[in-house]
Amino acid sequence: MKRRDPRVLSERQGRWLINLFPPLLFNRIRVVEIGPGCRSCRVRVARSRLTRNLHGTTFGGTIYTAVDPFHALMYWQVFARRGERVQVWLRRARIDYVRPAASALELRFELTDEDIEQAVAALASEGRCLRNHRVEALDDEGRICAIAETEVYLRRPHAEQREVSVF
Repeated sequence: MKRRDPRVLSERQGRWLINLFPPLLFNRIRVVEIGPGCRSCRVRVARSRLTRNLHGTTFGGTIYTAVDPFHALMYWQVFARRGERVQVWLRRARIDYVRPAASALELRFELTDEDIEQAVAALASEGRCLRNHRVEALDDEGRICAIAETEVYLRRPHAEQREVSVF
């Protein structure tokens, strides 16, 4: 039986499920907060023996992993709350490592009203859309350790397809 309505998760359910996702769990990446309507998200990358490289700083791959899923998950939930089914994934990401991360890191993800409006318009006219976002990984002193630019792909599923979701 196909699910016709998109799955809507509360902010609490989303945070709980994401924090149990093994690639994030084992990299010590934790969602600290999901804002109202899933339009913002605060993520913390803890320092541990599992995330440190030979120099004692956080692996670049761990930082990249912390950037990967969040904008796509946020778009998916924003549209689910509107009652709309979409397929969303990270199409491309580019990361610049500015300085070694010698402490825990914090990343903040946000979707503005303009982001949502442009995605809605593109999906209505073309059935698909690309959205670009910038994310900074800040250390405990507020210094930028990495800057990531992501490109999220959204599309309307075909009638026989379902929404793509890990949950």
